[in-house]
Amino acid sequence: MDGSLRNNLEAFFMPFTANRQFKSAPRLLVEAEGMYFKDQAGRRILDGTAGLWCVNAGHGRKPIVEAVQRQVAKLDYAPTFQMGHPLAFEAAAKLAAMLPAPLDHVFFSNSGSEAVDSALKIAIAYHRVRGEGTRTRLIGRERGYHGVGFGGISVGGISANRKFFGPLLAGVDHLPHTHLPEKNAFSKGVPAHGAELADELERIVALHDPSTIAAVIVEPVAGSTGVLIPPKGYLERLREICTKHGILLIFDEVITGFGRLGSSFAVEHFGVVPDMVTFAKGVTNGTIPMGGVILKREIYDAFMEAAPENTIELFHGYTYSGHPVAAAAAIATMDLYKEEGLFERARDLAPYWEAAIHSLKGARNVIDLRNIGLVGAIELEPIPGKPTKRAFDAFLKAWEKGVLIRTTGDIIALSPPLIVEKKEIDRLVETVGEVLKEAA
Repeated sequence: MDGSLRNNLEAFFMPFTANRQFKSAPRLLVEAEGMYFKDQAGRRILDGTAGLWCVNAGHGRKPIVEAVQRQVAKLDYAPTFQMGHPLAFEAAAKLAAMLPAPLDHVFFSNSGSEAVDSALKIAIAYHRVRGEGTRTRLIGRERGYHGVGFGGISVGGISANRKFFGPLLAGVDHLPHTHLPEKNAFSKGVPAHGAELADELERIVALHDPSTIAAVIVEPVAGSTGVLIPPKGYLERLREICTKHGILLIFDEVITGFGRLGSSFAVEHFGVVPDMVTFAKGVTNGTIPMGGVILKREIYDAFMEAAPENTIELFHGYTYSGHPVAAAAAIATMDLYKEEGLFERARDLAPYWEAAIHSLKGARNVIDLRNIGLVGAIELEPIPGKPTKRAFDAFLKAWEKGVLIRTTGDIIALSPPLIVEKKEIDRLVETVGEVLKEAA
């Protein structure tokens, strides 16, 4: 390649990035193996974020790499519109087997954003084929993140993701978020206070009437907004209210799926079964884009029973739904999780992780600490008049020290690959501590 093209940073309009800042001092990753990236200068960078919450089995895992190599040589692409290929069905079956029996059908997409929009469309269409076409309203939650499609940002509740894009979808309402620092600051694991916030759903139902509401969508653990953990009893209460009013409950498990909490999914971790689960990220260990929706049999059956024989039951899908190379990566990834017991490993490491995160209590500018499974959050006091700067400065200083962390607002979010060793947890948390001592 022409050197002027290879080194030209301008052409790429980078997502969720301060483009001008980055291009003035680029941070380029060129290799990855195990727990580490390598940058363009050859430095090893400890991955404290599993990429973007997705590389749960660590980087460059040979079984996944080889599965992708074999598949791309054998069958690089095949349509799944009126056609099929074996791996899509195998991947779907493996996914369904990871969840409780009612959740046993899989609709494939290519990302978490597409998974969310698919789930919302399926919810509205489900009520329509059952003769309840008035159920079109969708309910999300403040501070929720459900990707960047118009459906996802409509039910999402992060203002910066919404404000540039007009009125969004009509007929959307939002539950309050569950962050109660005045009651739950420095909680270890699930916080004690806030289950009553689920009762706000009753108020919204009364306002709009249940006959107009199709679905409620929440992240069991809100990730991208800064690791907000559901209060004890909160998810159970949401499930009760949705069942009472015939409303579908959707768990967005794009982050919490595939061992992040020490269980296959948050469904298993919390013992609450929704009507649909969205997934992506960890399904292929971040190797090939893939996502989807796992739904209850009764939802699938409603479409099968409503449509005349030999006609399409759901007018929705993507060119790459169930892509053969992505399916191969997913199968190899799920097999690797099982063979290495990575979900159980995460569960066993969780107490050590919790102690490490909470060792930062009392550190400079820390106003809250949160943890669950192998997820942690360090919330910082914002610099007056300069929101997000303190955390972003910490991100840059950690990078200089060879550690990759993630920030959202003035919160540092940590989520290492599930193969992390205790010594790497120590280094990750110690580096954050050092950075906080040096920060303004």
